[in-house]
Amino acid sequence: MKKLAVLVVALCCFAACSKKDDANLNITGKVQGLKKGTLYLQKVQDTSLVTLDSIVIQGDPSFSLNTYIETPQVLYLYLEKPGSSPYDDHILFFAEPGEMIINTTLQNFNTDAVVEGSHNQKKLMEYRNMMQRFNDRNLELIQNHFKAQQENNTELVDSTAKEYDQLLRRKYLFTVNFALNNKDLEVAPYLAISEIHDANIKYLDTIYKSLDPEIQRSLYGQSLESFLKERLEEEEKQKMVQ
Repeated sequence: MKKLAVLVVALCCFAACSKKDDANLNITGKVQGLKKGTLYLQKVQDTSLVTLDSIVIQGDPSFSLNTYIETPQVLYLYLEKPGSSPYDDHILFFAEPGEMIINTTLQNFNTDAVVEGSHNQKKLMEYRNMMQRFNDRNLELIQNHFKAQQENNTELVDSTAKEYDQLLRRKYLFTVNFALNNKDLEVAPYLAISEIHDANIKYLDTIYKSLDPEIQRSLYGQSLESFLKERLEEEEKQKMVQ
């Protein structure tokens, strides 16, 4: 029985060592103010979050997490602590093989995060900053539209609705152009799928065909290709019904 237990422990140790040896992504950093909690490195798999690595924090806020990724992709850093919210304690970032650094604070775990070591992450943040402008204007239009309805101002209701449609179109066109201008990065097909999946199929097809061959073979490049095939098949079915 003892020999079996020793064998099991040895196999577990071997598996752990293999995991570290095979890892091609090392993430280090610090969560300022964190004294106790658990950090999880996660990814989406079959619509669920699965853990790739984890570390228990006890006193020292510094951490190191490792995993293997075949291609640059979006991962999540999740902080579990007493009374924490599962929504505010996730940091979404675009991981790339190599060394990455994530520094943040306990108080504003998500919003204070600074991620270094990824070209895709840099472009993703550039895109998000521009999208914030669209979102701010969108909020203003919603408020103006609601106020116009309360005041029965039909002219303002119509104008805000029209401007909202124009804003949405500009947002989609900006995303398309952003993807086309970054066709050599995995962030391009990722944005096509995550941000404008319901756009006119010709835009999505243009993005896919513009991608560098290596990016087409990436995780999100293949996902975009599969999504396009599904959209085309669905449109063909609708034409047959009509």
